Amino acid sequence: MESNSRRKKDVYKFLKNKYFIASLLFFTWIVFFDDNSFVSRNENNRRLKELTNQKEYYIERIQSDQEKLEDLNAGKSELEKFAREQYFMSKPDEDLFIIVEE
Repeated sequence: MESNSRRKKDVYKFLKNKYFIASLLFFTWIVFFDDNSFVSRNENNRRLKELTNQKEYYIERIQSDQEKLEDLNAGKSELEKFAREQYFMSKPDEDLFIIVEE
């Protein structure tokens, strides 16, 4: 019985120690409240991955748009071809038939 009572006193004494309390408060502050806390750091890492994926997507889109721009600047025939395919334009003496696949 005495050893159990003694353990409780030792634990209580340890928990009441000013260094333990200061360390606990410091750890709590660092984990949850600081500008560079673990919570905000995890959120920033998640956002970084998301932005990296978006960056890759936009790099691919820029490359494809540059290829289209080069095709459009290749000449008048390429420009007409683009207008016919993308905007269904035709010359005044042409008939245009649009086939819709279902």
